[in-house]
Amino acid sequence: MARSQHLRQDGVSRRLRYDDVSRHLRLNFVDGRWVPAESGLVRENVNPADFSDAIGGFAESGGVDADRAVDAAGAALPAWRALGPIERAAYLAEAGRLLTARADEFAAAITREQGKLLSEARGEAVRARAVLDFTVGQARLLGGVTVPAEDPRTLAYTFRRPIGVVGLVTPWNFPLAIPMWKVAPALLAGCTAVLKPSPLTPLTAALLVEVFQQAGLPDGVLNLVQGDVAAGEALVANPQVAGISFTGSLGVGTAIHTGGAQRLLRTQLELGGKNAVVVCDDADLERAVEAVVHGAFGQAGQRCSATSRAVVDVRVREDFLQRLVARVAGLRVGPGDDPASRICPVVNTVRRDAALAAVAGAQRDGGKVVCGGGPEERPDLPEGCYVRPTVVRDVPWDSELAQEEVFGPVLAVIDADGFDDAMRIANSVRYGMSGTVFTASQSRAFEAMERFEAGMLHVNRPGVGAYAHLPHTGAKASQYGPPECSPEVFDFYTQWHSACIGY
Repeated sequence: MARSQHLRQDGVSRRLRYDDVSRHLRLNFVDGRWVPAESGLVRENVNPADFSDAIGGFAESGGVDADRAVDAAGAALPAWRALGPIERAAYLAEAGRLLTARADEFAAAITREQGKLLSEARGEAVRARAVLDFTVGQARLLGGVTVPAEDPRTLAYTFRRPIGVVGLVTPWNFPLAIPMWKVAPALLAGCTAVLKPSPLTPLTAALLVEVFQQAGLPDGVLNLVQGDVAAGEALVANPQVAGISFTGSLGVGTAIHTGGAQRLLRTQLELGGKNAVVVCDDADLERAVEAVVHGAFGQAGQRCSATSRAVVDVRVREDFLQRLVARVAGLRVGPGDDPASRICPVVNTVRRDAALAAVAGAQRDGGKVVCGGGPEERPDLPEGCYVRPTVVRDVPWDSELAQEEVFGPVLAVIDADGFDDAMRIANSVRYGMSGTVFTASQSRAFEAMERFEAGMLHVNRPGVGAYAHLPHTGAKASQYGPPECSPEVFDFYTQWHSACIGY
């Protein structure tokens, strides 16, 4: 198997070799040391843009490895908690400086193992630093309140304490930003942590942990366990783990929640999405099309907040579709390190096959493919996970493509007969991550904000994500527990206490 690739940055080629991934980064990180999995097993990590590019074999961990990491985190907890948030923030600030210095290295790793465009990977590094900067700033605000007491000569107040050891289980679609928005607040709050990233993106997580190691973080405060189900299940089952923060699928999130319910495990779950952009009959169609293209096909649709449904008023449907198809047909699919690429590959063959199966199912339900619909196959492309950006029109609002998450570059266009019908369709799914409306009417815009059953809302802009200081949250089956990326995140990592002191 070939062990190299050409990574193009701003048109300049350089060669990445198999051995460029330092051996220690393929290991677990437990109690300040890089160590192999107890089993000695490894899982091969392959570039989704080029199957001939083997990135390396990363530790395939099991329950023993997870338990050792939890033990290390438990031993480090008292001293870390005693530091206080301002001292803890100093470690985070130094990690931020190192992250910025190594931003190009992170971007290259993200593109190579996850597949996204290099520009998207660089943007993720910027987002991770913004989250870290926001978290550092919370160090002097992480307190409680004083309140009046009912008794004389009594001081009444509230304060927070860290909940203890936490397990952080993260996905592959944002292999730097999502681990950062869990690790940073967990550590600032005074928790110690075990990070278990997706087995599809182990290198980026290892680089992140290395940055915190280089920042001087005390041994055992942040531990890394690579692997899949066995390691994750062990974290949920370990009685020393006070909480699990998880981002991923609804099925896995539900299993984590029910698996820890008997011992009252605290959970924070960010789950799936089936996000709608409502295009009203008075919308700026050019602006709406640009937003839908960005939301549906950025990162090949592999975002929890991706635009997977365009709910379009029938009065402007044909005009909207004509503009949309013209834009999507011109998007070039290719490797993320190719400056000419506009759509990256999906992360693996499972996601590729699922996207193609969703298109086939939509056609059986009466949908019509007007753009894309199959794998991207060109002589200049290496063997990889390439799917053409796909638009399906006439999708019934209650069909599978209109109801279930695809996590690929597939957009369902659904007819709506007026604003009320559009809102009904937008809210018809079990998820509620993001909701967006395009309209020239101020009244409709505010009414949509009231009526959307979603956590993150947008008007006349792309409906993906939020800022580092706003809650990244969902409604219905998209979210359980406190949101992330906001002051509210500390309601997960800390426990409120009240005190009454007579004097």
